[in-house]
Amino acid sequence: MARTEKAAAVAELTEEFRNSTGAVLTEYRGLSVKQMQDLRRALGDNASFAVVKNTLTKIAARDAGVEGFEELLVGPSAIAFIKGDPVETAKSLRDFARANAPLVIKGGVLDQKQLSVEEIAKLADLESREVLLAKLAGTMLASLSQAVALFQAPLSQAARLAAALQAKLEEEGSAAAATSAEAAAPAASETDAGDTPDATTDETDEETTEETTEG
Repeated sequence: MARTEKAAAVAELTEEFRNSTGAVLTEYRGLSVKQMQDLRRALGDNASFAVVKNTLTKIAARDAGVEGFEELLVGPSAIAFIKGDPVETAKSLRDFARANAPLVIKGGVLDQKQLSVEEIAKLADLESREVLLAKLAGTMLASLSQAVALFQAPLSQAARLAAALQAKLEEEGSAAAATSAEAAAPAASETDAGDTPDATTDETDEETTEETTEG
């Protein structure tokens, strides 16, 4: 490969690294052309799959600031550059590798973080973005239904509370009126009883005055 061709290949790989959210390095030795085509179809729009040269890929990864690839670039290498959902990409690679033993997942990077084979397997076990969005939508609908119920409930509760409060006020009003009537009767009796001592006092004063006059 001429120097200009190598430079162009490195530049293309560098752009792939920079424009991808992640990359998964694989060994494809033993895969047929048809199997490679099937793998690309399985990846769909989530990732592009390209056979790469190790020496050029090391340079491109270094230029793109991607770490952790150099020690993995041994033997025939191909990279799945993640363009869409990384979970779907990991699932597609895992499922294809299970059905096609020659495909070996060696490691990868995601958002500038190095991923081991075990971490890629865990990523493949996660639910896809579509599933999570569907669950989120279901949760939101359930929450909205609960919110409607909560908004409606206070109205009926408020009506019942107002009726109960009115009945209580009426009951308290009746009780207060009865209490006032009972309190008024003793007060009147005390007033009548208070007039008698005053009359007695006046009679005593008159008798005293008469005795004084006779003396």
